[in-house]
Amino acid sequence: MEQSATLDIETLKITQEQFILASQSLHLQRPGCDAVYPVGLYGWRKRGLYFFLLLLLVTMIVNLALTVWIIKVMNFSVDGMGNLQLNPDGIRLEGISEFVLPLYVSEIQSRRSDAHLCMRQHSAQDSMLVFQSDKNVTLNVRNEQGQLTGQLTVGPEAVEAQCQKLEVWSKDGDKLLFTADEEEIIMTTEKFTVTGSEGAVFGHSVETPLIQARAFEDLKLESPTRTLTMEAPRGVEVSAVTGPLKVSGRKDLQLESTEGEILLDANTIQLGGLPLGVYTTSSHQVSQEQEVYEVCVCPSGKIYLSPAESSSTCQAMSNICLWS
Repeated sequence: MEQSATLDIETLKITQEQFILASQSLHLQRPGCDAVYPVGLYGWRKRGLYFFLLLLLVTMIVNLALTVWIIKVMNFSVDGMGNLQLNPDGIRLEGISEFVLPLYVSEIQSRRSDAHLCMRQHSAQDSMLVFQSDKNVTLNVRNEQGQLTGQLTVGPEAVEAQCQKLEVWSKDGDKLLFTADEEEIIMTTEKFTVTGSEGAVFGHSVETPLIQARAFEDLKLESPTRTLTMEAPRGVEVSAVTGPLKVSGRKDLQLESTEGEILLDANTIQLGGLPLGVYTTSSHQVSQEQEVYEVCVCPSGKIYLSPAESSSTCQAMSNICLWS
């Protein structure tokens, strides 16, 4: 028994020595391990990250506060923004609106009365559409290529319209009242009235079927420095129903009919200031007591008076005809 115990102890010693030797041999053959570094943010990196997160949080809070403030000030709602309302058929603006850049729209209408108002209040509730500018208001029309085809400018001194043709229609849109283009101007109104004290001035010819003065006022056709000509293919009628008709000229007054006659039809026809014509060159030989004269016509058409006697005293060799 003692021998077996001794053998077991020695065997265990040998085994322990072998394990130690084997462990030492394995430890000598194991390669060297890398250095171990700690994982995480430490020092100034950690403080920088916390500062950045804090700054981001402050920025988000400020942006949220500004957004709420803008919504409150601009009065944003589901229907629009303040005086601006978004409708299915367009945009509605209440009050005064200012545009600093060009505005492109297809239609602009003024504010209309609500649908529940009665018809008698409809016209009273409607509002005017006002365009206001410190300089002028200009409306431009362009074609598909962007070229300007029409322009209306309302300025402090004049209203200018540039277009190929200008038309003015009646309020119901059924009748054309005024048309103007490069060749002519047409007015289709029943009456054109000029109320100025100086009347109307025309630089060139005027074609019209009727020129009539207003009631209880005189009609005057005048050409101060040139001739006044009235022509018509079927005749010119000049009439004064309730007053006198006066035709005067500084030089010659000519009544001419190329194919017809000149008819003076009246109860009394007076030709005042006719010259006295005699056969001699001196008119002092005519008796001062002469009361009856006859009217003579020269070959040139000039009219003069000649003393009436038993026979005609009209002579082609009269001094009036010779000097005419």
